[in-house]
Amino acid sequence: MNIHEYQGKDVLKSFGVPVPRGFPAFTTEEAVAAAAKLGGSVWAVKSQIHAGGRGKGRFKEPEAGEKGGVRIAKAPEEVGLFASQMLGRTLVTLQTGPAGRVVNRLYIEEGVRIAKEFYLSVLVDRGSGRVAFVASEAGGMNIEEVAHDTPEKITNVAIDPMTGPTRADADKIARAFGVAGAQAEQCADLVNKLYDAFVKSDMSLLEINPLIVSEAGELICADAKVGFDSNAEF
Repeated sequence: MNIHEYQGKDVLKSFGVPVPRGFPAFTTEEAVAAAAKLGGSVWAVKSQIHAGGRGKGRFKEPEAGEKGGVRIAKAPEEVGLFASQMLGRTLVTLQTGPAGRVVNRLYIEEGVRIAKEFYLSVLVDRGSGRVAFVASEAGGMNIEEVAHDTPEKITNVAIDPMTGPTRADADKIARAFGVAGAQAEQCADLVNKLYDAFVKSDMSLLEINPLIVSEAGELICADAKVGFDSNAEF
């Protein structure tokens, strides 16, 4: 079972994982009101569909404009314009196939100044039967392409269920990102919280693409794709 980005971020937030502030919106009016509640001068207007690659996707209908399913607005009027263009329109990404998916809800999120982007996911390694982290410095890109073209940029770290994530595990992930010092400490804290969220929520997949370093030097989960184990309830 998959859930939308904003729902996934609510789950992560409940475990203390750093995510940007945001509000879901089902109408143009709700989108504009969400921007007003968030304040600031920059907002991300994000289509909510069960598929990745939204930012690089394209809408079928010309009324939606030429931009993708994730747009940056620099005025409340732009939030309203993008919302009116996107809601009810069909977004096609690499993961939806040519049929695409209709956008019935948006997520309006505060703008964050990005210094770096990474890729991080948590999944069940079927070979070892352990929860594993997959980390790459190539954030914001299709991980399948990275694995095919530059496999050396991907680091896999399987976690011993008897100990949970160790500092050595976290350091491997920090090295994959090329971070040190305070950001390595943040990385260790983040790994522990994500592992806790994954195990306690019976997730089958947690993908964060991108995990960002803000210009203030903070690690923040800028996206969240969450899937749950359909057998967990049994």
